[in-house]
Amino acid sequence: MTTLLFQRIGLGSRELVSIVGAGGKTTILGILGRELASSGARVILTTTTKMATYQVTEPVCWSDDPVDIERSLDPGIPLFVLCGSIHGKVTGIPGEAIGRLFTSTSADHIIVEADGAGSMLIKAPAEHEPVIPAASTTVIVVVGANALGQRLGAVAHRVDRVAALTGLTEDDVLTPERAATILLHPDGGLKAIPEAARVVMVITNASASSEHATTGLTESLDGHPSVDRCVTLRGLSG
Repeated sequence: MTTLLFQRIGLGSRELVSIVGAGGKTTILGILGRELASSGARVILTTTTKMATYQVTEPVCWSDDPVDIERSLDPGIPLFVLCGSIHGKVTGIPGEAIGRLFTSTSADHIIVEADGAGSMLIKAPAEHEPVIPAASTTVIVVVGANALGQRLGAVAHRVDRVAALTGLTEDDVLTPERAATILLHPDGGLKAIPEAARVVMVITNASASSEHATTGLTESLDGHPSVDRCVTLRGLSG
């Protein structure tokens, strides 16, 4: 029997989940939304940043008013809550508004894409990033395994920020140890995570060719005092 992603991540019966990092956030948001809804849960999907319009594949409520959302929220069907669209992008709602929805609607789960990464595979956040709702119960930090062994400048979003945190240059190769340094840095992958939230590292895009490097990264992340668990996924991108 296949273990579902939400089970591997260890989500409980009621969670506000924020997804940050790079290398598959939107795909993970969609998978979690559909898995959780399939069990009959009421699930809200949203973002505190922007998403491409084509990535919105579920019904949408174009309002952050809890009354409007409650009318649109049905068990078994994930509901996107968004506030607008412009130039092929949709905009979500502020983190504090998401916190209010968590307490004032019947949603069992709210899943939030709380970071941008320009389609890259690893990142260090800018000053204004990530935008994680303070009420988050679990934060998922994403990294693409296919970044390992590559030149940093080819796979990193905000490579200048990565350099500032690590001393690396864009021509340095991203080893598992260097990736772990970025992901575990308080101004890197662990930036702005609420104190009460669980942290789950998710390594996406794993393959047979990256198995050795992925194992090395997992070993560096597992057991860190800030990390609850580390999950590796094959064939996941977007």
